[in-house]
Amino acid sequence: MPNLDRRGFLAASAVAAGAGMAGPLTATDAAAAPARGPAGAPGPAGPAGPKILPTDPRYPSLQTGINRRHVARPEYVKMIRSARDAEDALREAIRGRKRISVRSGGHCLADFTCNPEVEVLLDFSEMTAVGYDERRRAFHVEPGAHLMAVYEALYKGWGVTLPGGVCHSVGAGGHISGGGYGLLSRDFGLVVDHLYAVEVVVPGSGGRPRTVVATREPGDPHRELWWAHTGGGGGNFGLVTRYWFRTPGTEHAPPERQLPAPPARLHASAIDLPWAGLTEERFVRLLKNYGDWHEHHSGPTSPGRHLSTLFNANARSFGSLTHYAQSSSRETLDGYLAALLRGTGLTPRPVERPSGELAAMPNLLTPRALPWLDAARMVGSPNPVWANPLARVGLKSAYHRRNFTDHQVKAAYRHLSGTDNPDTSMVLLSFGGAINAHREQDTAAAQRDSVFKVLYQAIWSDAKDDAKETDRLRAFYADVYAETRGVPVTGGVTDGCYINYPDTDLADPAVNTSGVPWHELFYKGNYERLRAVKRAYDPHDVLRHKLSVAP
Repeated sequence: MPNLDRRGFLAASAVAAGAGMAGPLTATDAAAAPARGPAGAPGPAGPAGPKILPTDPRYPSLQTGINRRHVARPEYVKMIRSARDAEDALREAIRGRKRISVRSGGHCLADFTCNPEVEVLLDFSEMTAVGYDERRRAFHVEPGAHLMAVYEALYKGWGVTLPGGVCHSVGAGGHISGGGYGLLSRDFGLVVDHLYAVEVVVPGSGGRPRTVVATREPGDPHRELWWAHTGGGGGNFGLVTRYWFRTPGTEHAPPERQLPAPPARLHASAIDLPWAGLTEERFVRLLKNYGDWHEHHSGPTSPGRHLSTLFNANARSFGSLTHYAQSSSRETLDGYLAALLRGTGLTPRPVERPSGELAAMPNLLTPRALPWLDAARMVGSPNPVWANPLARVGLKSAYHRRNFTDHQVKAAYRHLSGTDNPDTSMVLLSFGGAINAHREQDTAAAQRDSVFKVLYQAIWSDAKDDAKETDRLRAFYADVYAETRGVPVTGGVTDGCYINYPDTDLADPAVNTSGVPWHELFYKGNYERLRAVKRAYDPHDVLRHKLSVAP
């Protein structure tokens, strides 16, 4: 295919995933390796999904994902129902020289999946199976399965879970390929710390796609493709059609002990902190208290690792900040809440209305014990974006290795108290604990010594506000990180950004004037390893987007 390098294709989303390697691997080496890993064998043809054309009444609902800023007008949407179906669909698109994109849950907030250049959209949302594979002695999850469906199936069937995110409608495909984390991650690590194998359709060389099963087994010739799916992000090396999970060291255990068992009961707290009582001094003290506690309780063996939070620092125009915390220890939770509010003079109130992904929780002003599954269902049950069919979203992120600086929290106060958009927020999320028990190079997810994560978010509904809201969010972010050239540089107070919160501004030199390349912020020292495998598994750069790994 002589024109493949020049034309390329767009194939990115939650289900197309990256790959990396520890040492040199050439395209020839990859082509010569067996098509599947040690336990793999070609499967049956499997079912094939329909092509949905622009004349089909289903088509308009499939043109966009969670962010209505980005719309595709493909020649068709192909519903994928099996690995063979995915391989055939990719082969057809390559032969037709079509630009393709890929979707599982539709939560990619950048334009990777939906943009005007897309000619073929591959949709994996019908691949939703979750179960136990006796042959591989591991749990399998297909890319279209929503996270809550995964939690329900694993817990009801075997009493186990994965430490994934709180947004229930996220598809497993992209959540896992980017690393995956949630309220149990301080206890059990990232989702990918339990990843055993992945089935992925890779483009290969010469326009000949093939299906590969890559495992973490030391002798697997595709082990580096497995490594890439431990945080390499979407849209780099292929189409994920199945994941397998088993915690390392449990290969001889019964299924009920091969993944983490969540706490039987959790102590949960939800409080509102009205803006009416917030001065700059109180706001600064509150956020510094949050950062200080996490900085001092985020080691892999810290007793505080059993506590996690989701803290919506909403704009003044929303009316309040909303804070949720949970812990298997009531003593830890009480101690944390006291430390959070110490010296602020703030009086918490019940959470009587939804705030972001937090539902109204008026009965949790005083912490209460809840069964784990009940707590998991409660947090993340509202989704402010899916609930608004007109929602347009801006998103940025940062990992923090240490507490906020004075400048950072004062800048946050200025922007949150000054905006007239009530759906602008700075979301603080607990990190560290068991996540930090690993080294940077152990997984493609490189941020392994951070203590909390920050999400900068704005939601609006009218296209005429795109420029205003985008510029305002950019100014917010650049001001908070002005001490480090407008971005959360790696290795200091901050440690870069989360690839599952893709921010294409970081690859635009007109916006990111810091001189720090986007791939350093997302991948740190793992980027060159990713590039080597890109050359091996997708040498023609068939799968590419604005933040894809370059061969």
